[in-house]
Amino acid sequence: MNERGFIKQGSIAVREGKIAYVGKGTAAADIRVEAKMEAEGKVAMPGLINCHTHVPMTLLRGVAEDQTLDTWLKKTIWPLEAKLKPEDVYVGALLGCLEMIKSGTTCFADMYFHEDMVARAVEKSGLRGALAEGIIEAGNKVLGERMLSESVNFVRDFNEYADGKVTALFGPHAVYSCSPELLTKVRVKASELKVGVHIHLAESKKMVEQIEREHGSSEVEILDEIDFLKPDVVAAHCIRLSREDMQTLSKRHVNVAYNPVANMKLGSGAPRIKSLADYGVNICLGTDGPASNNTLDMFETMKFAALLQKFTYSDPKILPAQEALKMATINGAKALGLDKKVGSLEVGKKADIVLVDFSKPHLTPLHDVYASIVYSAHGSDVDTVIVDGRILMENRQVKTLDEQAVMEKAEETALNLLSR
Repeated sequence: MNERGFIKQGSIAVREGKIAYVGKGTAAADIRVEAKMEAEGKVAMPGLINCHTHVPMTLLRGVAEDQTLDTWLKKTIWPLEAKLKPEDVYVGALLGCLEMIKSGTTCFADMYFHEDMVARAVEKSGLRGALAEGIIEAGNKVLGERMLSESVNFVRDFNEYADGKVTALFGPHAVYSCSPELLTKVRVKASELKVGVHIHLAESKKMVEQIEREHGSSEVEILDEIDFLKPDVVAAHCIRLSREDMQTLSKRHVNVAYNPVANMKLGSGAPRIKSLADYGVNICLGTDGPASNNTLDMFETMKFAALLQKFTYSDPKILPAQEALKMATINGAKALGLDKKVGSLEVGKKADIVLVDFSKPHLTPLHDVYASIVYSAHGSDVDTVIVDGRILMENRQVKTLDEQAVMEKAEETALNLLSR
């Protein structure tokens, strides 16, 4: 995903967790190696980056179906989440990490509760995570202050955790669930501790209209008034934006995480991605949580990302396959402040590499590798996953987690949660 484009019959050399060579295989013949991995018939690509999710919600997959966002949150999800224990979050996060390894995601941005448990799941699985302890006030100032304090502790304790594979963020839920006063405090702390911010923004028509009635301003205007919007902000969804809102996000260099599958499933609508991109906004991709998607498969997300925009604009040229792949790789790395480390296969970057097995009927013949990856491939076509130079999966066999044990424990935990 750099200016070199697709390299046929290439080789990649990895030394001490970083890419030491990438190019034509013939030029790599003289490199002395300790171990060699043959990958004939496979495509090597950067690990996919999921820029917006709530991974422990794997436990709630299929629980709250066919509901509006407001009902989904208030009637089903929030009451269930109130019953979650830290050990539940760990089990759900491990299941999510397993699913992401199996489908080629090497880095994810998560916002949830008991996020220290998600960090421990990241460490055990070997993935890379940009993690935020969720902050919700919902009219309760004492609750908001307590959650902010917990978030500060999380950032201090877990930033650069797991040999640097964990990046800590602040995660204020949204403008409708956090007051401007609390959001101002979050912004101050994030700048003070030099970490980013992950927030939901302009997600549904009903919530946007409610904010405008109460404040006389849009969510973007409220955030801009308190100097919240900066290049370290990842704003998820951004469906209901005015042209002025888009211009503000561009001016402040805010990153937008586009979540096509969850947006369609909840009937929230489609963001105007071409318009945002025309303003120069960096667009990345997210699955959202497994309770509103219902998978963490970023291959599926890339395909729907492209198709939904073509449908929205009635233009088949609006979001090409290669651009969708950039959103899921280098754009995601940029959004999380990791583009110097990951997001493309380049010498000096971390060896976060995925091998996709193209010896499949639905991936034959190969005319356009980008089109095949985005429109034809599935997460189940991923053969090998490498993070930081460490092999997490090879020949579809996960090396860091016991698949059966993780799934059995998750099944047991989910049933226990629902019975409480």
